[in-house]
Amino acid sequence: MQYGDFYYPLPVNEPVLNYAPGSKEKLALKKALKKLKLEKVDVPMYIGSEEVRTGVKKAMHPPHEHGHLLGNYHEGNAGHVKSAINAALKAKAKWATLSWENRANIFLKAADLLATKYRPYIVGATMLGQSKNVYQAEIDAACELIDFLRFNVHFLSEIYREQPISGAGMNNRLEYRPLEGFVLAVSPFNFTAIGGNLPTSAAMCGNVVVWKCAPTQVYSAQLFMRILKEAGLPDGVINLVYVDGPVLGDVCFNHPDFAGVHFTGSTSVFNFMWKTIGANTDIYKSYPRIVGETGGKDFVIAHKSANPDVVVAALARGAFEYQGQKCSAASRAYIPSNLAEEIKKKLVAEVKTMKMGTVEDFTNFINAVIDEKSFVKLESYIKQAKKRDSKVKILVGGKCDQSKGYFIEPTIIETMDPQYVTMCQELFGPILTLYVYDENKFEDALKLVDNTSSYALTGAIIAQDRYAVELATQQLRYSAGNFYINDKPTGAVVGQQPFGGARASGTNDKAGSLLNLYRWLSARTIKEVFTPVTDYRYPFLLEK
Repeated sequence: MQYGDFYYPLPVNEPVLNYAPGSKEKLALKKALKKLKLEKVDVPMYIGSEEVRTGVKKAMHPPHEHGHLLGNYHEGNAGHVKSAINAALKAKAKWATLSWENRANIFLKAADLLATKYRPYIVGATMLGQSKNVYQAEIDAACELIDFLRFNVHFLSEIYREQPISGAGMNNRLEYRPLEGFVLAVSPFNFTAIGGNLPTSAAMCGNVVVWKCAPTQVYSAQLFMRILKEAGLPDGVINLVYVDGPVLGDVCFNHPDFAGVHFTGSTSVFNFMWKTIGANTDIYKSYPRIVGETGGKDFVIAHKSANPDVVVAALARGAFEYQGQKCSAASRAYIPSNLAEEIKKKLVAEVKTMKMGTVEDFTNFINAVIDEKSFVKLESYIKQAKKRDSKVKILVGGKCDQSKGYFIEPTIIETMDPQYVTMCQELFGPILTLYVYDENKFEDALKLVDNTSSYALTGAIIAQDRYAVELATQQLRYSAGNFYINDKPTGAVVGQQPFGGARASGTNDKAGSLLNLYRWLSARTIKEVFTPVTDYRYPFLLEK
């Protein structure tokens, strides 16, 4: 029997290692990269206690070196999804009743393993599998993932302590139950940390999970799954499968025990999920929780009072770190006419200094986009801009080469049309479009920002004029779930800037905060009366 209130205090964010020349972390990472490249991994699905190998192998290649084979994963089918659901439901009762401290400590141990033993390997796997430079991989696969695990344990500890008041002669309490059924986690390619957080945040709350990662994320996802196993995660609590999205949805969304979906990906896929779940509500035991973070068309608007160097740095980093493949990446910028020439000149000069190539050369700032499909899509937008429409011109970049890897130069497009396609549509690549507005029409520019895109994920105002800052903050209240002042619109840190947007960008359930964890809990109120009533009659019924 448990005697004690086990509480986990607020952690500190995991320090970012700098990988300076000769540093221990740099030497360890280079050794890990060499080892990972020499291996040819054979990756199974993880269903219950089994490592499932189907023989239907799919190759994994570094996006920046598609001639190299990292290994193969075994693709599954509908039968494997059903097996994963059955394994999850089989594990559910025991997992849901496990004491909080034993549940929590599994994830805290996983965080420690990531911070120490496996740090160079999770960083290296993310670099090779998803073509991230060392810094981008460090802040993602190491720091953010560690933070998600540690902070979520603290946040859930806080939630469990939240209890109602009790009147005289009674005791009231809240019991935070897991959802009834299984949770589906669907993660994207671009963040190892998101791949780790989507299933573990739900599992931490006592839920069992079927996890499908993007095919281009399998290389890092399978390593994290192995780390969870080493940390003591029981069989069946999280089941990792590699199947086509429609196959997964057909099985999960038609299952009576489907309890919720934790999703990061495209808006169109999320809309289809929502529609399908809505049509099937009569078959579910409970209304499923639908939590999603989807696309973005993220903005930077500079005021005429802005420091040009701040604007340039925010755009250079915000648009081109990780090749613009962040949901939060700056992809449209509104520049005041009084600063336009200076900003364009300095920004073009900065972009020309960015080296592009393999992740193993640590001097490269730009690496490859994720796959051929993405390459072809991005190249088509650049070709369209090159047609020399009088309203569109490429200021820098524009070269595309997929001979050895999927390389697209960081590209800046200037348009005279604020509704030009690259100002409106999500591209998910290293393409930034600038629009120069009349410096004396700031409020009109704010309306443009608000109305141009259906998304509302991140955005930034850069200004030294505090009236301008306040006006933008008010006018763009619903334009971004994460809003930045004098900074780039990327780089949300767990516990500091809870992440998520609304409109077509998702349900704004704020990963990295208590708000997200509430979605994976179902509260039960329990009232106990010490001296029960024995007569239905109230005093007001008496006349004497």
